[in-house]
Amino acid sequence: MTAPATPNYTRPGGTAAWAALTVALAAIVSGLVATVTGPGGHSLAAGFIGLAAGTTTLTLLGIAWLRNARAGQAARIAMDVLASSDIGHVVAHRDGVLVVANATARSLLGDRYSDLTILDTLFGVDGETREQLGRLRRAAAAGTAVVLELPQVDADGKRRWWRVSVLPLTDWPDHAHWRFQDITAEREMESVLRDQHARLTDFMDHAPLGFYSVDQDGRFLFVNATLADLLGVETSDLMEEGVRLHDFLAEPPAGAAAYSVTAVDEESSKVNVALRSRRGQTVTVSILQTVMRGRDGSLWTRSLVRDLGPEQHMREALRASEMRFQRFFDDAPIGIALVDHETRLTEWNRTFTRLVGEDAGELAGQPVTSVLEENNPGLIENRLGAVIQGAKIESPLELRIRGRRELIVSMFAQSLDGGPGEQPGLILQFIDQTEQRKLESQFARSHKMQAVGQLAGGIAHDFNNLLTAMIGFCDLLLLRHKPGDASFGDIMQIKQNANRAANLVRQLLAFSRQQTLQPKVLNITDALAELSNLLRRLIGENIELKMQHGRDLGLVKVDQGQLEQVIINMAVNARDAMPGGGRLTIATGNVTLTEPIRRGTEDIPPGQYVSIDVRDTGVGIPPEIIDRIFDPFFSTKEVGSGTGLGLSTVYGIVRQTGGYISVDSTLGNGATFVIYLPRHIADVAPEPPAATREAVRDLTGVGRILLVEDEDPVRVFSARALRNKGYEVLEARSGDQALEHLAADERGIDLLVTDVVMPKMDGPTLIRRVREMRPNIDVICISGYAEDRFRQDIDDAAAIHFLAKPFSLKQLAAKVKDVMGAAEDPNSTTGTDVERV
Repeated sequence: MTAPATPNYTRPGGTAAWAALTVALAAIVSGLVATVTGPGGHSLAAGFIGLAAGTTTLTLLGIAWLRNARAGQAARIAMDVLASSDIGHVVAHRDGVLVVANATARSLLGDRYSDLTILDTLFGVDGETREQLGRLRRAAAAGTAVVLELPQVDADGKRRWWRVSVLPLTDWPDHAHWRFQDITAEREMESVLRDQHARLTDFMDHAPLGFYSVDQDGRFLFVNATLADLLGVETSDLMEEGVRLHDFLAEPPAGAAAYSVTAVDEESSKVNVALRSRRGQTVTVSILQTVMRGRDGSLWTRSLVRDLGPEQHMREALRASEMRFQRFFDDAPIGIALVDHETRLTEWNRTFTRLVGEDAGELAGQPVTSVLEENNPGLIENRLGAVIQGAKIESPLELRIRGRRELIVSMFAQSLDGGPGEQPGLILQFIDQTEQRKLESQFARSHKMQAVGQLAGGIAHDFNNLLTAMIGFCDLLLLRHKPGDASFGDIMQIKQNANRAANLVRQLLAFSRQQTLQPKVLNITDALAELSNLLRRLIGENIELKMQHGRDLGLVKVDQGQLEQVIINMAVNARDAMPGGGRLTIATGNVTLTEPIRRGTEDIPPGQYVSIDVRDTGVGIPPEIIDRIFDPFFSTKEVGSGTGLGLSTVYGIVRQTGGYISVDSTLGNGATFVIYLPRHIADVAPEPPAATREAVRDLTGVGRILLVEDEDPVRVFSARALRNKGYEVLEARSGDQALEHLAADERGIDLLVTDVVMPKMDGPTLIRRVREMRPNIDVICISGYAEDRFRQDIDDAAAIHFLAKPFSLKQLAAKVKDVMGAAEDPNSTTGTDVERV
């Protein structure tokens, strides 16, 4: 210790010894004051340090005094002890003038330590620090004790903390003992402890589980924020005096203690309870409760709360997902089956049950091959075994269900991983391909029929040219050989057979839907009434004909001749199915479809229809041939008894008219054919039946006609026929030759008669070229094909007239007369008459 002044401290028992003693006593007093009055645990530690230092100093002083009677030696020992202390000790006058200081104090205060004004420089001059230094100086002046903690910022910018104490000296009231202790480490430790405490508190408050503790009366001692939020209250509200645990139980258990959530008095228990929050919601939770008992008999709990709501929602979602999957599995439109590694059935859906048959018996544990059939028995096992081994086979296997030969399925196989310790299995998917195969068969048959139809149309065109020439030259011969002539009968035989051949060609065209239709609005009832007498003669005396006409029957727009041919063909077909007699019923009615329906192989769209049902009581149609009855040339009759074109012609006429036909039959109980004809909605009155008596008509005429036909016999006959009727005829074998005639002509052409199908330049092209040269010329097209086939290729098709091959002399002359007469007299109606034979 040193001091600014140099008093006499060497005399034994003098001032130095007393000063050391004073410092030691001051240290003890300072420790006591810090212990009693100091704020916080750190001041308490500082008090203990002060007490220890003072007591040590007194002890050393006592030992030194006893061992060495000289006071100077004891004083020096005390001075050494204080000098080595890490706490700065200073004795100063009340006004701050220093008396004595140890080495630690000197290192803090520096060389200029004559008084304590240096503290203002050391600890800064901010307002709060200035106020604290003022308190210390006032305490020193007043002789009172005070302990404060002051911050210091060193030259490096680091903050240090000092605990500064002022203690009075009883024997020297004009002096004060100042102590300076470095508490920076303690402050840093306090900061670390505060951070850890804050993190721990935050973890406890926001843990995913609720925590609480209540005393024996059910009052809350501790609640974390998670539980408070679950209960819909603030944490501070739960700590109120009047709040109890049972206030939040939806149904407090009878006989339960105030601190318990269960009626069973156990130190540790786990129970699921319902809590009612302040928001009015009921929450199901799981509470793990432990009861603690103190030595004084007091009770408190440690309780853990887990919200079961999310878990329940998850279970419900899982249950709903399982139900949805089971529904998808069971109601899937394809058959699904699960098999184990030995291809034994373990699980399947309802569609699979329907595929294999409801009467298939117990399937569990049965090999899947027990319900399947294949021409190669080992193919199924090899395919499934390869998939189990990990092979990927993209193409399905087409199979049949055992016992249901008509059912065809496609089987897809995919490996299915087993669970832990289980071997992999398979998931099999079965798609019913029966309808698709039927559709493919029908499509192929349709293509075949289309190809046959195209062939028939081509043949019919060539035949019509031949028949036109045959019939035409017969008519020319009949002009010279009248009845009574020896050759008349032979000519008529040729003409009649040619007409029969023409009817056969018309059937081919009807089957191929290439015949020319002349539709008109009809009342089906009137048409059938006219046809009934002919039908009775066709079916014979042993078959009863019954006509049932529907009320308020709608109108249809059809070709009456073609419709009559349909009814006649079906009546003849029914007659042949009833060799021993029976009943033929023809019924009509109105049908309105609001959605598509399937009748046999026909898909009938929505709409309004007039139906014609033709029912017989014959032998019926076998199921194996019912899908083939409309095929061309298909017949169940003996060879030579039919052409096989009857029903195919019916089908072609109905479909070309825009209608549909279906058949339903049970072997031994007859057959029912239903024709659906589109109902004609336009406000047009039905046309009256054709006159039964033909009018006599003059077919002669005058005019210049350009005749274009590549078939020589047809052209020669037509030219002679028209010349015989008084017309001047220019002949051309091709379109190019016709244009040459037209360009060289100076007198004018009144009518162009041209074939439709010709080499190089066809009829429609010729008509367009002629119209460019002679815009107002009349045109008649002759063809063995349907009229619709060429009209779509002509711009002004409405001004074109048509004459179908084969035609007779009279039909050609009548058509020319109609066109030429209409050109001369637009109001003429003679075109509807036909010359009597």
